[in-house]
Amino acid sequence: MQTRPLGDTGIEVSRLCLGTMTFGEQNSEAEAHAQLDRAVAFGINFIDSAEMYPVPPRAETQGRTEAYIGSWLRHRGSRDDIILATKVSGPGPEHIRGGPRLSRDHLHQAIDASLSRLQTDYIDLYQLHWPERSANFFGKLGYAHDDEEDATPLEETLAALKELVDAGKVRAIGLSNDTPWGVMRALHLAETQGVPRVAAVQNPYNLLNRSFEVGLAEIAHRERVGLLAYSPLAFGMLSGKYLDGARPEGARLTLFERFQRYTNPQAQAATAEYVQIARDAGLDPARMALAFVNSRDFLTSNIIGATSMTQLESNLASESLRLDGQVLEAIEEVHRRYSNPAP
Repeated sequence: MQTRPLGDTGIEVSRLCLGTMTFGEQNSEAEAHAQLDRAVAFGINFIDSAEMYPVPPRAETQGRTEAYIGSWLRHRGSRDDIILATKVSGPGPEHIRGGPRLSRDHLHQAIDASLSRLQTDYIDLYQLHWPERSANFFGKLGYAHDDEEDATPLEETLAALKELVDAGKVRAIGLSNDTPWGVMRALHLAETQGVPRVAAVQNPYNLLNRSFEVGLAEIAHRERVGLLAYSPLAFGMLSGKYLDGARPEGARLTLFERFQRYTNPQAQAATAEYVQIARDAGLDPARMALAFVNSRDFLTSNIIGATSMTQLESNLASESLRLDGQVLEAIEEVHRRYSNPAP
């Protein structure tokens, strides 16, 4: 398992990270523990969660993912060799703190609740799940400015995160679902106000959505704020299992109608071509899609997720797959015709 530096923190994380958002909804506690055990045995040291998980978010299940990880950590009895990441929610879900904000009070409430559920004294990487300000994320391409928005100033948020770092509750901080402006503004505040420096940005990245390459990839290199890639299989679309309208029993798009981000006609057409590239090369389509993400030089870690051990084993196998020049050029040719069909 390759490792890569987490920004300038001195922390080394595995190139594959285990995502956990299915724990507590599609996966039981026992299944979650089995996945965690297998991932660590394979060489993964990086686990990502969020206070909002599992997904889809519901008041009845909120926090269950962190609780499952916490019970695993307690039984395992060894915390320090795991790099544990979680996220604090931005505005939206009313069942979290009556409507979460990224204010000082909310951050202190959120971290203490996460630490309790995770049964640990510290978080290695604490991330803002999405900005409080108006911005184009979660698939929005255009930017509509709101002169009257009531958002917590980023200065207050970062100052509160400094308090958490100073208290020993957090080792490093990160952003998620953020933009080039958001990342550069946070870096500027770190330089001028002495708040913690952002170590990574967790954004979507896959064959159907390579928008990170526009703006953020350069920042990742020049500022050492690498990508934590989520949805590397585009909600499973790139496995090919949903082609021609198929909806396998128990699959995410079958169970939850809300997950439509990667199902528009252009995305389906591009997926069909990517799947064919893989089959022509004798490759598993999902493994090829993950190996493409693994190969990006702006990547810090690729967040894989699974609902079955069979899926997890396939995802883990992407670590050793190297795509040859012919396959990579075929991928680029499709990308030129279907450029980011599902941002």
